[in-house]
Amino acid sequence: MDDTSIILFALHIAGAAALLIWSVRLLRTGVERAFSVQLRTFLRRSNANRVQATISGALAALCLQSATAVAVLVSNFATKGGVGLLAGMAILLGADIGSAIVSQILLVRQDFLIPLLLLIGVFLFLRSARNEARQFGRMMIGVGLIFVSLDMIRAATGPLIGSAETSIVMSYLANDLVTSFIIGALFAWAVHSSVAAVLFFVTLTAQGLLPPNGAAAMVLGANAGGAVLAYVLTLGAPLTARRMVTANVVLRGGGAVVVLMALSQNQSDLSWLGADASRQIINLHLAFNVGLAIVCLPVLGWIASATIAFTPERDDTSLLMQRSALDPATLGQPARALSCTAREVLKMGEETETMLRTSIALFDVWDAPTAKAITQKADHVGTLHTDIKSFLAQLDHEHLSEVQREKAGELASIALNLETAAAAISRGLVAQAGEMQAEGLAFSESGWSDLMEFHDRVLSNSQLALSVLMTGAPDAARQLLHAKDKVRKAEAKLQERHLARLRDSISASFETSRIHQDVLRTLKSINAAFATIGQPIAARSGDLLTSRLSTKSKTSTASTAPLRN
Repeated sequence: MDDTSIILFALHIAGAAALLIWSVRLLRTGVERAFSVQLRTFLRRSNANRVQATISGALAALCLQSATAVAVLVSNFATKGGVGLLAGMAILLGADIGSAIVSQILLVRQDFLIPLLLLIGVFLFLRSARNEARQFGRMMIGVGLIFVSLDMIRAATGPLIGSAETSIVMSYLANDLVTSFIIGALFAWAVHSSVAAVLFFVTLTAQGLLPPNGAAAMVLGANAGGAVLAYVLTLGAPLTARRMVTANVVLRGGGAVVVLMALSQNQSDLSWLGADASRQIINLHLAFNVGLAIVCLPVLGWIASATIAFTPERDDTSLLMQRSALDPATLGQPARALSCTAREVLKMGEETETMLRTSIALFDVWDAPTAKAITQKADHVGTLHTDIKSFLAQLDHEHLSEVQREKAGELASIALNLETAAAAISRGLVAQAGEMQAEGLAFSESGWSDLMEFHDRVLSNSQLALSVLMTGAPDAARQLLHAKDKVRKAEAKLQERHLARLRDSISASFETSRIHQDVLRTLKSINAAFATIGQPIAARSGDLLTSRLSTKSKTSTASTAPLRN
């Protein structure tokens, strides 16, 4: 193979791998944008026992195409007490199984599927008025492009079959399983998707390029790499959330190492997993995760106790205090000064989101130190807002460009709304929870479920808002404002359900009626405060109409009138 051929081969493989990674992400994005609230509600409710939790984790991973995404979701629930450690670990074991099933499904190869999926997907995405239909179209496009990328890999690797140089490299991988394992883990880490990594390895195996044993080691490595990825993504979460992800790293990573050791002792015996090499590898991926769940579920209680024992609570008072990003030395450089301000506003958003995530647990179990910590954090958010206003006021606005003046105004407005949200959490939610505790009240079972779901919807939107603040993506800003409208409708629906409980003479609903309705209104106002982050971005992209975000912004002409709150 000459130098030109090598370059072309590398280019084709890199392009096919990039398309595969993007396609998996496109599919997951469609699911998250259309059904994230429903998935979060389903997961939160599915922790009654470890078997049910495992099944729910598998179903969630089937929808999200990612065990990592499920791990991040469940860690959020654990932070506010919605999911216990044992149930959380069971959900993650199930998510690993679901991710393996996804790989099986996406290897289905039918020639008519690609044009059919792309045709229907593009039509739905471009022509549908409803967001759910548009996102379903996005999902179909993602699946179609996954099939296209796998065909590209097959076409690019075809000329290598039978090559002497290829045989030498593949023979080395077959004999050095540790190196293959590390390559698999690093590849899954790099592409942020064990599904994409496994599909890539299995496709190369089907082409005869990867030897079965080397591919098996890579797939095991991809399992370990996927577990470590989830751990890194949740490093900033509280210890209660990190414990289940840490346990999953030990179980999944350790199990992969054990199977690798067994494989190295009997390198040629994979025939029991399937008739051909590619089928053996993909079945090994599924068998490993199913087997891990079967082995671990009966002793999950012991594993949970051991996890708590090895990850004790630590006193964080010795940690370094965060310093302000508002550097006075940048005041003479408007671009840098505004960048510093944006960092400080993001810090406000993160602290407010942390308060929101923690506050809901106070209605279930009152904890005075937590309530005090939330109040102190609200005071800190207020201080940050004052500092931001003072910093922006010191800028020489006469020498700012029009774009810079507009940016400064947007940051000041967002900071004000974030302080409003923080105050609503401290003076509203915390105070309401304290009132319930003082009077010895408790919500009805259905009323509490409604509040948990509504809080989770608002929390999801707050996290989306922070993402919009960081990226400035118009599509995400449009989604954020759609979510604001959904929250308004959901709040009205939940108020009606509360009134229905009152008509049914449910005593707990009568006792907590005022507080229940106040909590709904407070959460709605918090959501509105976060949603303002998306307004200027949507305005610049022409997505704001007279009073609400148009559901047909892709197909109709946008008005220039601003969105009213």
